[in-house]
Amino acid sequence: MNDENRKNLWRLIQLTGDYLINKLPDHPNHPKGRNPYAHVALKIKNHYGLSYKDLSDDKLEDVKLFLDNIKKEEG
Repeated sequence: MNDENRKNLWRLIQLTGDYLINKLPDHPNHPKGRNPYAHVALKIKNHYGLSYKDLSDDKLEDVKLFLDNIKKEEG
């Protein structure tokens, strides 16, 4: 992914993480609370098999829809 798209995608990940603050369920592996930004990045990596940084530019619109779905499902 080119630098501009990567920066834009990171900003969308941050906004999605902001939305999920205090909305993720408690988990025993995270006694001090869950990191919603890491959660979103991991969801992307698990879904696409790659870090958001390694995705191709043509996946950008699909990832945007995926982030919207995360907000709907988990928020």
